[in-house]
Amino acid sequence: MRKLSALLLAAVLALLAAPAARAADNGSWSVFPASAGGAQRPYFYLSADPGTTLDDKVTVTNKTASPLSFRLYGADAYNTERDGGFAVRTEKEKQTGVGAWAKPAQNTVTVPARSSVTVPFTLAVPPDAEPGDHVGALVALDDRLAPGPAADGKVAVGIQQAVGARVYLRVGGPTVPALAVEHVSLAQHRPLVPGTGESRTDITYTLHNRGNVTLNPKVDLSATGLFGRTLLSRGLTKVPSELLPGQQVTLTEAWRGAPQLDWGDVKLTASAKDARGSATASFLALPWLAGGVLLAAALALVAQRIARRRIVARS
Repeated sequence: MRKLSALLLAAVLALLAAPAARAADNGSWSVFPASAGGAQRPYFYLSADPGTTLDDKVTVTNKTASPLSFRLYGADAYNTERDGGFAVRTEKEKQTGVGAWAKPAQNTVTVPARSSVTVPFTLAVPPDAEPGDHVGALVALDDRLAPGPAADGKVAVGIQQAVGARVYLRVGGPTVPALAVEHVSLAQHRPLVPGTGESRTDITYTLHNRGNVTLNPKVDLSATGLFGRTLLSRGLTKVPSELLPGQQVTLTEAWRGAPQLDWGDVKLTASAKDARGSATASFLALPWLAGGVLLAAALALVAQRIARRRIVARS
């Protein structure tokens, strides 16, 4: 059978959570704010009122031994569904915030080997822009299509890479921090026979930034059993470092060693500066074997009552 060949275009946007004074960098090129007064800025931190236009500059550095050509564009940022990581829209996606407002002076740029090129750009904030935080990036997209790995040896994959410098824009007006925990659900996994294996409860929840400012959330997980006994109390680590305005992410936390016989509540409490939200879900932990015995007993009792009623009705 002949191998199939196809081309998959993937935009890999490397927006690094780099330490201060370090550019977004993928090893071959970097994108960062042009120096202002000798000081290197890690990201663009801007503020403006609705209806105003800002002027700034972005620098693209080529670290390779050959010239590189890029397409420059503004992009809106969002939190990924998988883990809430920072990501930006591709060039072909619709932009409604920073991505629509930021316009580089040139859409393409060629950077000589081991050199840098600085490009001016404007950021025009519409008169009806909503107050609060608007987050995005200025992206340098490589025109080349890099070879990628083949899937099962049958599909050739091409990857188009990009690097972007983050833009944090605060539009003047009232700021409203608001954080919510929503849609808490529990999936229990227990051994058939109590004590013969480990039990686990997967706790799935949605963390939702309902306000208009970027939040750095923390989430605490607690569980109580019968008579208010504390079963679990810990802070969660798999939480987005920053949750953008209006964004929500669904996460799952594993509670290993969850009780195999208990009845109680699981509570998730999210907090950030000037914002807090919580939600609770109840659980009934009952071993499958014991549950089956109880179900069989209940069915037998129902059947017995039905039989008695039939006997009474006949007499």
